[in-house]
Amino acid sequence: MANVLNSKTGDPEPESQDGRDVEPAPLLREPREGLPPVVGDAAHLARVVAAFADGAGPVAVDAERASGYRYGQRAYLVQLRRDGAGSALIDPIACPDLGELNAAVDGAEMVLHAAHQDLPCLSEVNLRPARLFDTELAGRLLGYQRVGLGSMVESVLGLRLAKEHSAVDWSVRPLPEDWLRYAALDVEILVELRDALEGELAAAGKLEWAREEFAAVLAAPPKEPRPDPWRRTSGIHRVRNQRALGVVRELWQERDRIARERDISPGRVLPDAAIVEAALAMPRTAPDLTAIKPFTVRLARRYVSTWIKAVNRVRDMAPAELPQPSAPGDGPPPTNRWADRDPAAARRLEATRAAVSAIAERVAMPTENLLQPDAVRRLAWAPPVRPTEAAVAEHLREHNAREWQIGLTSEALTTALRRSMG
Repeated sequence: MANVLNSKTGDPEPESQDGRDVEPAPLLREPREGLPPVVGDAAHLARVVAAFADGAGPVAVDAERASGYRYGQRAYLVQLRRDGAGSALIDPIACPDLGELNAAVDGAEMVLHAAHQDLPCLSEVNLRPARLFDTELAGRLLGYQRVGLGSMVESVLGLRLAKEHSAVDWSVRPLPEDWLRYAALDVEILVELRDALEGELAAAGKLEWAREEFAAVLAAPPKEPRPDPWRRTSGIHRVRNQRALGVVRELWQERDRIARERDISPGRVLPDAAIVEAALAMPRTAPDLTAIKPFTVRLARRYVSTWIKAVNRVRDMAPAELPQPSAPGDGPPPTNRWADRDPAAARRLEATRAAVSAIAERVAMPTENLLQPDAVRRLAWAPPVRPTEAAVAEHLREHNAREWQIGLTSEALTTALRRSMG
């Protein structure tokens, strides 16, 4: 019998081994010390800084952004909790510099869930962990099938977190009390989750692996901007010729400019579907454009003259001004072309992927956490002339593999390469 889905979270409702419904885990409803007031001025922030300086142990940290509503990924609420200090909810719009708080915790470990998502916006307000424990990454290394915070809390601690406010517009002011309660509960038991996962990691012999991973997350440089971000437009695979690609590029760039100026998520200015449909139709007039269904969005109609000018600008471009069908890359071609383009490389890829999958199954974790697929692809496409274990290890190191990953995979990858190369 298929599991019944929870109407709010989309997660399966609890079910016993014999198919009967079981009592759901208790739902956390209130922070232990009650809902803290939002910190919105320097005096209140100073009191929080003093309290966290006097606290002890790790600091649980979370941030709420307005993805899908605002242009960037800045934080609109920062939540923290520390033993002895309680919880704090800080408005980073009113208090944009948390450097004193960062200094007050004096190198304490910070506990985040999916840290790579929150670290950039926390860095913008000068909250930068010296040491990290990432509960989502710990869950992946331990082989948990569902690693969202709510799922991890339920699986590990036997408690439930309400998640109905996870996708709201956190830029609104004032923030509703039920949103704030949700935000406070996200850090309420994060340290308890961390402690339980650390015990599981130690029991599985994976604690040092996790520490390497956490250090790598902290050390990772900021992501470089994509050279052609417009190529990520959803549905662009339907656009087959260069002039239509030029329309995608021009409309994407106009949309990005407007979204940045208005501080609105680009998709709310003009959906990706509208960009692709306009590229396929190449409308000449405003009525032609507004006849395309996705352009019925209110903001899209407001800028009709901008969109038409962009389309007509492309219509007049010389062929040399149009974008190439595909962006040049520094890596291997798509793997679905390997069998025709380089059958030997395709055999190497099959062998190396099988080797990584076997190890991942043995250590009970996803293959992408054992070793990044890009490193495996590059190894199979351009292997060392003499595939020794040392040469393979150096290749992996050059592509950001951690030492624990190299130790687990280099020997098996070397063997797979040698066999596939005859």
